[in-house]
Amino acid sequence: MNKKMRFPPELINAIAEGKTEMLSGLLKTGDGIIRQLDESEDRQWREALNLSIRLGNEDAMDVLLQGIKFDFRQIHEALLVAVDTNQPRVVKRLLDRLDQEKGNKMDVRSFSQAIFDHSIDNSQFAPGVTPLTLACQKDLYEIVTMLSQKGHIIPWPHKISCACLECRNGRQYDLLKFSLSRINTYRGIASRAYLSVTSDDAMLTAFSLSRELCKLSKKEPEFKPQYLSLEQLCQEFAVELLGMCRNQSEVTTILNSCGDESQDALDEQAFEEGIPNLSRLRLAVTYNQKQFVAHPICQQVLSSIWCGNLGGWRGSRTAWKLLVSMGIFLTMPFLCLIYWLAPKSKAGKILKIPVIKFLLHSASYLWFLIALLGESIIMELYRDKFASREQNILHNSFHMVWVVGRFTFSTNPAHPVMSPFVGFFWYECKEVWIEGMRSYLLDWWNCLDMMVLSMYLASFALRVLIMLKGYFLCHDDNSTKECAYFTQTGREDWHQEDPQMIAEVLFAVTSMLSFTRLAYILPAHESLGTLQISIGKMIDDMMRFMFILMIIGTAFLCGINNIYVPYVISPQFNETFRFLFWTMFGVVNQEYVDMPDYVLAEFVGRILYGIFTLVIVIVLLNMLIAMITNSFQKIEDDADVEWKFARSKLYLSYFREGLTMPVPFNIIPSPKAVFYTLSDSQLPYRQQVITALVQRYIESARREFEEAKRKGKCDTGTTLSDSDAFKSPAGSHT
Repeated sequence: MNKKMRFPPELINAIAEGKTEMLSGLLKTGDGIIRQLDESEDRQWREALNLSIRLGNEDAMDVLLQGIKFDFRQIHEALLVAVDTNQPRVVKRLLDRLDQEKGNKMDVRSFSQAIFDHSIDNSQFAPGVTPLTLACQKDLYEIVTMLSQKGHIIPWPHKISCACLECRNGRQYDLLKFSLSRINTYRGIASRAYLSVTSDDAMLTAFSLSRELCKLSKKEPEFKPQYLSLEQLCQEFAVELLGMCRNQSEVTTILNSCGDESQDALDEQAFEEGIPNLSRLRLAVTYNQKQFVAHPICQQVLSSIWCGNLGGWRGSRTAWKLLVSMGIFLTMPFLCLIYWLAPKSKAGKILKIPVIKFLLHSASYLWFLIALLGESIIMELYRDKFASREQNILHNSFHMVWVVGRFTFSTNPAHPVMSPFVGFFWYECKEVWIEGMRSYLLDWWNCLDMMVLSMYLASFALRVLIMLKGYFLCHDDNSTKECAYFTQTGREDWHQEDPQMIAEVLFAVTSMLSFTRLAYILPAHESLGTLQISIGKMIDDMMRFMFILMIIGTAFLCGINNIYVPYVISPQFNETFRFLFWTMFGVVNQEYVDMPDYVLAEFVGRILYGIFTLVIVIVLLNMLIAMITNSFQKIEDDADVEWKFARSKLYLSYFREGLTMPVPFNIIPSPKAVFYTLSDSQLPYRQQVITALVQRYIESARREFEEAKRKGKCDTGTTLSDSDAFKSPAGSHT
């Protein structure tokens, strides 16, 4: 029969002094009765058990466990103390004690339910911290392995918007405890120990977890610093695992597989012959793992593939590279003809090398820009002809040769417009098929391409519309006036919405955007690539700044306009807008605010104008300069990583199979490359390599700790054991 026992006042002193016999006498363990605790003294009994563990007095702990019946909440806190003080033997004894209580329906893995326990409010451990999460946070590999083998897991937290019963109860019971529990859970999941011991592929798990933590930092801004620090921890862990590779075979196996055999096989087919798919590296780019991509191992692999068998290209001088680039620029049509006639020849294989393919496409785009520039000069020389209806539809549409060439070409004269439209649809569908819809739309360069090409096609279509309307209206005897408008009318008599005027505006805008598209190739050079990244960040700052500027500018626009509009006959809203807009750039017209006949209105108008000048010109514009300077400095502080990451994305875009022929020569079907086939032994070997990397990482961490311990610089709470559990950390989960 179990009896409740009062807490003896001398118990704490007996534990502190290590008097085991006195402790046995106080607990009356000789009669073999396990006594129940008084609920009002729960905290004292917990402190007694915790004290024996902190002091490392295992005999006192055994006496307490033999004489007193502790429930799972008290064992939970005792386990936390044992883990916190890194005592694997004590942890094992407590786990064995819990195994004995399983017959009493004690759920030893439901320690997360401690969030609903008021008695832990005085504990030194935060809500939601379980023995496994605490061991993971301290990177105690032996204890993590021990708990995992006992069936302890870290349940993956639900989505922040989850409305299940468990999440609703947690929020309603105590919102702070619920939030802290989520944070502590992610701290355990993101730890090196948990990723190493429980993941079959720790590197891929670190990638996906890093991405999720980045999203959570935006969804839960209250805990943004904590989530970002955990994200950085995952990225560093993946980089450290990559650094454990010892030979090229391991590097190739790791970077060319992302764990999905079927996906790897499909990716292999999409790359040029002799070029590995680099699926894991491309996944790292997608997940924005900049440190991983910028690692010397990844950069060495990319550079070797980029140059192919042109071994002397990487070490050659800049003058020689410029000379070769100029030669490719001038001989581009002949090189394309050689590739079309003999794609498997030595010259054809050289043209398929990524760096040569890059130079071919760059040369093609430069010719396209030269054509645009020449077209603008011709339009200026023959202004009278281009400003009238007499111009031919192709006079200022030489650029459409490149636009059409980028897609398909039809020799059917009855469908002059459908040909580029069908080609556009085919080309974009191919890009979406290769990259995937989400990846395609996430690339801003693809969005710019879609916008520019759509506007080019719209401009061309409007010119065709004018030609067709003039043709059909002139064949209709009842439409003489309309026929004259579309064939003979001068520009001064055109309507404001005239299709030709709209087409000219679209062509002007797209010509400007076409030149900005040249910035895509800048990451190939270190200095220019860094500047391109900085400009992108500055544009992002300006877009965010425009919201504040619009709010304040609209406020002053309405205020100043309402002051002056009662005293002026003509509408002044547009005039006020132009006046305030040019004031921001220092173009000031004081006469606008002068109104001598109405002193009060003039005085208030001048006051508002002065405040506008102070706020906009002095405060906001200087704030924009500070924002831009800050963004530029951030890029400069991490310029090497940022540039290598941007260059890697550029390199990977030219590793794809096909598209060797540049615009406009891609209208000619090019030979298909030979598809790859994956060997059956690659996936098992990949698992062996991952396991070896994790093993080396754990051994390296243990050696570093032992070295620091010998120097007296290590905390005893993070000891790594010499247990045999380290020999197969990745395999313990399976």
